[in-house]
Amino acid sequence: MGSGSEERLPWQATRAAAAYAGLERLPVAIVLENVRSMYNVGAFFRTADAAGAARLCLCGISACPPKHAISKTALGAEEVVPWEHTWNAPELVARLRSDGYEIAAVETSLHALDLFDWRPAFPVALLFGHETDGLTPELSAMADTHVRIPMLGRKHSLNVATAGGIVLFELLRKYRAILSRTSS
Repeated sequence: MGSGSEERLPWQATRAAAAYAGLERLPVAIVLENVRSMYNVGAFFRTADAAGAARLCLCGISACPPKHAISKTALGAEEVVPWEHTWNAPELVARLRSDGYEIAAVETSLHALDLFDWRPAFPVALLFGHETDGLTPELSAMADTHVRIPMLGRKHSLNVATAGGIVLFELLRKYRAILSRTSS
């Protein structure tokens, strides 16, 4: 495929993947824009599996399976979590928006909402950026919401994969609360 065109790489079809496909998933798409560490990408696969996220979208220089460093931290989750890759992150985010996703940039900014105060409108697409540079300005500007994790220490940042785990499990908690209210 040419530069800027979307390239979809299917996730590996295994028995475990087929079983996973039948499970109800958390209506969250995780978008990684230019996450350079394959270990971080692998950690996102593992966390996406643990939280039941609907899919993982790898964009730009974010590595794709099969890669040893991804597998080392994913521990097989890369075989069961639906994923795709594209070089064009803005096009992917526009598609997610047209599919009804709230677009949420996870980054510290002046106008970001505290994660614990945020009331997400499911389905949600979470945008995570490069480990040191964050999201590109273009992708950040596409977000409906900016969300920050409250930090009390001197360092006001976390590893991107650690931040992803915190946000994903907070969304799982909020989604389960919504399901609980609607089923009672």
